[in-house]
Amino acid sequence: MPNPEQSLSLPGYLQENETSQEFRDLIVSIPTEKGWIANHLHQYQGFWHTTRQLQGVLACQKHFQAQDGDIFLVSTPKSGSTWLKAVMFSLVNRVSFPDTKQHPLLTNNPHALVPFLEMEYIGKENLDFTNYTFPRLFSTHLPLSSLPRSVEDSDCKLVYLCRNPKDTFVSFWHFSNKLTPIDWVATSLEETFDKFCRGVSLYGPFWDHVLGYWKESLERPQRVFFMKYEEMKNEPRIQLRRLSEFLGCPFSLEEENSGVLDEILELCSFENLSNLEVNKIGKLHSGQEHQVFFRRGEVGDSMNYLTAEMVGKIDMITEQKLHCHGLKF
Repeated sequence: MPNPEQSLSLPGYLQENETSQEFRDLIVSIPTEKGWIANHLHQYQGFWHTTRQLQGVLACQKHFQAQDGDIFLVSTPKSGSTWLKAVMFSLVNRVSFPDTKQHPLLTNNPHALVPFLEMEYIGKENLDFTNYTFPRLFSTHLPLSSLPRSVEDSDCKLVYLCRNPKDTFVSFWHFSNKLTPIDWVATSLEETFDKFCRGVSLYGPFWDHVLGYWKESLERPQRVFFMKYEEMKNEPRIQLRRLSEFLGCPFSLEEENSGVLDEILELCSFENLSNLEVNKIGKLHSGQEHQVFFRRGEVGDSMNYLTAEMVGKIDMITEQKLHCHGLKF
């Protein structure tokens, strides 16, 4: 049972008139814990969301209408979604933007080009995506079980990107502290590590989130394309080619020979994106600075932060939760 006092200690805006009584009733009826920063996290449909974000999740589930041919980019937070958005946008729009010297990514953050579905619905109900170029690209961190019903009922494709949980955790910890107001105390690695392992993290539990899409990719490989961040880093050309084939827009021999693959990978590389002026000084409409989405992007960086005991604990959970289903990192 949730702690009533904790559940009712909500951000000020939730107590204002624009928040529906239905939403207030839901919040006090579901488990609530303090998040990694000052936000509360609420467990809805088995996964954790901030108060504000949960409003968007509910509106998205109720109102979003998927269309045949839509493509959804899915991941847990800090698993490489910024990179995947850039790659996917460049891949499916390569005919429209063949010149990488005049590409939208040079003047737009990837998150501005591929809308973050549930966040778009915060404070809104009627959103018009009908004028989007086909195929429509959307991103989400929603677990499989929480996707809008229309996604299940339509002929959509889901591209899921996962990352080693140790690197995901450390990257998310850094990201959360960058978003902490300057006059607040940053959360410690130890405190957030405990929450992460218990599954109390944004869109967590991490392992349940990954497992849902992994099993779906095995059962319906024509619908879900499961990618690993580490494989994308180690063999980008192979993975980009596989991705294009899954989406039904494979590279032609002429494109291969003329270097189109390499141009996309160079345009979307961490080094290039992180050094673009737009990603150094710009902000999203939500207020987040573009630069917070670029830290290091390296495989194995978690070893610089986690103790041997921490590594052992995450590895044990990963083995218990995922290895029996054939998924290993």
